[in-house]
Amino acid sequence: MSQRASRRSFLKATGGSLLAAGLAPAIHGAEDKAGTKKVIIGSGDYQYECHHRWGEVPEHIKWKNTHGVAIDRDGLVYITHQGDAKSPCDTVVVFEPSGKFVRSFGKAYAGGGHGISIRNEGGTDYLYLSNTGLKSVVKCTTTGEVVWEKQIPEESGLYAPPTQEAIDEAKAKGTKPPAPPKYSPTNVCFGLNGHFYVGDGYGSNYIHQYAADGSWLRSWGGTGSEPGRMRTPHGQWLDTRSGTPRLIVADRANARLQYFTLNGDPTEIIQGVPASEKEKHGTRGMIPGLNDTEIPVTYVYGLSFPADLETQGEFLLVPDLHARIILMNGKNEIVANLGLNEEWTAHVLDGRKVRMNPAQWPDGKFIHPHDACFDPDGNIYVTEWVDQGRVTFLKRI
Repeated sequence: MSQRASRRSFLKATGGSLLAAGLAPAIHGAEDKAGTKKVIIGSGDYQYECHHRWGEVPEHIKWKNTHGVAIDRDGLVYITHQGDAKSPCDTVVVFEPSGKFVRSFGKAYAGGGHGISIRNEGGTDYLYLSNTGLKSVVKCTTTGEVVWEKQIPEESGLYAPPTQEAIDEAKAKGTKPPAPPKYSPTNVCFGLNGHFYVGDGYGSNYIHQYAADGSWLRSWGGTGSEPGRMRTPHGQWLDTRSGTPRLIVADRANARLQYFTLNGDPTEIIQGVPASEKEKHGTRGMIPGLNDTEIPVTYVYGLSFPADLETQGEFLLVPDLHARIILMNGKNEIVANLGLNEEWTAHVLDGRKVRMNPAQWPDGKFIHPHDACFDPDGNIYVTEWVDQGRVTFLKRI
């Protein structure tokens, strides 16, 4: 995802024409310059023309699970994909906004290419790449020159291997010896004063905060469903829309978005609910937090398996791995849920076979959105976790 200093609001601020939560988007047809109809999804002020299989992908690139997307200050679009470790190719591919190929790099990351974030530092853009294969975060230039690489944050004290005493005790009891804590970073986001945050989404479910110079500051979280705990913190973002900067985390396997102070104290939860509990949509309550605190929670139908986050103006963009792209307004109300269809979601989740067969990827429908970002004009790029990769450009109309 991209993090730029200023953004243009991408939608008119209107009092009406908000989509009702759970309403399946309208699908229309529109002709492009070649006379081919492009599917239009959404309704009212939230309509987008779908350009699937976006980008002129060169022959030396074979998409394998398109994972991340970000845009630099010059408007170039960066796509990351997992890549195949057995038949490696570059895992970072750069395009012009028109889709024309510019360059590629990152062959060494094949098999684990995952998150990408871009930050301008002193007039120069840098990429922060998360690799779930190498278990590392790399800071590099926009052409791939490595500035530094970080692996397990040993300073946190959270990843120490089990003691010999614990191993011996397990053996004496005839139980399985404890395994070392896992670390597998999925994404990076940026905070104030040059700080950045790493989410251990596929490891031990912590958020790690670093200073501008790359030194470790603190960690919080851990596995669980209580406020402050997480299950797959897959993506995170600095949300300043309320006027008070907070970190918002896509707490994926808990089906929720979780807010924290910039020092890691939980402050609010937006909890997704299934169709069977749709009547809870929009209700609010309080749930017990840590240290005798209570955390406000809002229940939302349509949020199911959030994968990442980005803001532009008053809007929050949430790619959801369960076949949808969510837009929320400044009150965190869902104003558009592009792709929400319970029957289609059940189909793509049935054995997750659809993701393996491009012939079953119809225009106007998503399979598994893994990341998304706005361009300066409010258009949206979407990358999907599908075997042969899929990048979609959603043109705002």
